[in-house]
Amino acid sequence: MLRRLFRALSGTPSAAAVTSAPVAAAAPPDPAPREDVVTRDGALSGWFNHETGEMLPGFDAGADDVVLDVGCGDTPLSLFFAGRAAEMIVADLLPENVTKAAVRLRAAGAASVRELATDTNPLPLESASVTRIVATEVLEHVPDPVRFMAELVRVGRPGARYLISVPDAASESLQRTIAAPSYFEPPNHVRVFSRDDFETLIREAGLEIEHRKLYGFYWTMWWCFFWTCKQDLAPPWHPLLDSWTRTWGLLLDTEQGGQIKAVLDSAMPKSQLIVARKP
Repeated sequence: MLRRLFRALSGTPSAAAVTSAPVAAAAPPDPAPREDVVTRDGALSGWFNHETGEMLPGFDAGADDVVLDVGCGDTPLSLFFAGRAAEMIVADLLPENVTKAAVRLRAAGAASVRELATDTNPLPLESASVTRIVATEVLEHVPDPVRFMAELVRVGRPGARYLISVPDAASESLQRTIAAPSYFEPPNHVRVFSRDDFETLIREAGLEIEHRKLYGFYWTMWWCFFWTCKQDLAPPWHPLLDSWTRTWGLLLDTEQGGQIKAVLDSAMPKSQLIVARKP
């Protein structure tokens, strides 16, 4: 979900190889309101604070940091750190994603970019070689989450910080009733993590949890409407999706918009996230 959020800031959400029916008739979208709504929604959840240099509260990167973005896709979340970190490492199963991610990082001012096309078993990196690890919406795809986490911990230096997210079980339960069958088939979501299971996985990997977050009600509903619209995962968006985004923007404009968003994010989050530290 996080890579979809970051990509949505430029108007195009992403997903892993989900198939759907042909595009239904749709009116031309107005991209400006959508970008504005997604940006405001993310900011209210604490994302991408340019003033503090934090991707999320408690997760920043500076001139001495080596940032690893695992399962980066073609639009890495770590793009936020491109002009801040000493080195950026992008890793993905698909070589074309790695290439595109590296191009975007260099264009954004990254001083040094390393490209890794890998299944992470193992990660082709030295032990204790990175200080910031981003792995968002990846664990639900991997065949062996314990092994995956062991590799992330191995390559982190003592004191390294980790930002890891997975889809929330509440939203996944809702999606299971309406999503295309491929959504829960390889290479897509092959497992669903309860909140307790997610926390246990992180702790048993040897990390200390510093911060937990639930967020993304807007995206939970967006995906529900997406399946109803039966369109490909690309604009132009169906009028229902545009209407939902405008409605969410109107809510955020109200005096209690932020408060209501927080309640809904907790009740039906799209994702759960943990910021952790290697002792």
